[in-house]
Amino acid sequence: MEKLREPLRELNGCGLPEALEVMGERWSFMILRASFNGLHHFEEFLGELGIARNILSNRLAKLVEHGILDRQPCADDRRRIEYRLTAKGYDLLPAMVALRQWGQKYGVGANENPVLVDELDRLPIGPVSIVSHDGRVLTGQDLRFVERHDLGVREDGSRAVPATGFDRVRGDNEPVSLPHIAAVR
Repeated sequence: MEKLREPLRELNGCGLPEALEVMGERWSFMILRASFNGLHHFEEFLGELGIARNILSNRLAKLVEHGILDRQPCADDRRRIEYRLTAKGYDLLPAMVALRQWGQKYGVGANENPVLVDELDRLPIGPVSIVSHDGRVLTGQDLRFVERHDLGVREDGSRAVPATGFDRVRGDNEPVSLPHIAAVR
């Protein structure tokens, strides 16, 4: 069977161009990082990030428009506005951590402090990985494109059955929640 590849000129069939349209510049990522660190107010972002007021306003509006942040009045002072991560925003956490790890590996090589750890045992997290439907860690050599109608059809023509039980839940079958990620810096 001939190896299939993405139609690289076609932008509609791939999520990457859309993701880059929304998140493809530095300040959007820095605002998202600040949100994962518990910042919620315009003035907090302004003071912590050292970003120009007009750029911050523009980027926050774009992140709200695309459903990554939710804009709502503060409960204690309705004149103040809070920006909170949505489920769509929290889904960017693996991409943020992967980019962070890549930057640490190939960037300036500084020892990070504080260190992003697993809440349970307080040890550094492992590298973000690509995993199969059943949890196997995959490398670039393990990946290929197939037509949608060929999903699950192996090279020898047999059919694969998706694994059960491998989803984003903890061992206690409780969904993973990310109320506050304090160490994504």
